[in-house]
Amino acid sequence: MSAAGDGNAHPTSPSRSALNVAARASLARRLGALIYEALLLIAMALIVGFAFLPLLSPADPHRTALTIPPLLARTVLFCALAGGAAWYYTWSWSDGRRTLPQKTWRLRLVDVHGHALARRVALARYAAAWIGPALALIAYAALRPAPAARLAAGLLALNYAWSVFDRDRRFLHDRVAGTTVVRD
Repeated sequence: MSAAGDGNAHPTSPSRSALNVAARASLARRLGALIYEALLLIAMALIVGFAFLPLLSPADPHRTALTIPPLLARTVLFCALAGGAAWYYTWSWSDGRRTLPQKTWRLRLVDVHGHALARRVALARYAAAWIGPALALIAYAALRPAPAARLAAGLLALNYAWSVFDRDRRFLHDRVAGTTVVRD
């Protein structure tokens, strides 16, 4: 029998699991925490960028113009940022831990049965959060010669716009990973 009290629910259905609808966090609360998370990620990117600055742009007293670092250097920086974020979020979301914005907004990330996440589930959620950005990059590369390439940026919001159409109002990465955000 589900927590909602109807015997017709499928036992593995996320909307009818041990979590009741009242325990789920509102969209406004989740978006507020998301904005806070973005500010912390920007701070992390600045710190990592400053740490990598000597490698990306060695000092040259004769150079007066700004230059774009080589592709290899940009790739290494991106991998450092993505890897650092993957480690941070996987660690923060697993075993009942929370990020600072989740603590501030009184949110907790759980599986569809209300249990703390295992590390592999937290990592799957992080990887699924790249669906929108990856599609935006692919669309931009495909449309790049055309002025329509700017429209690819709209795909960045795919993971979050998904909640408008999802029956449980979960983000796309939560749906894919089998997680949900609840009020703490």
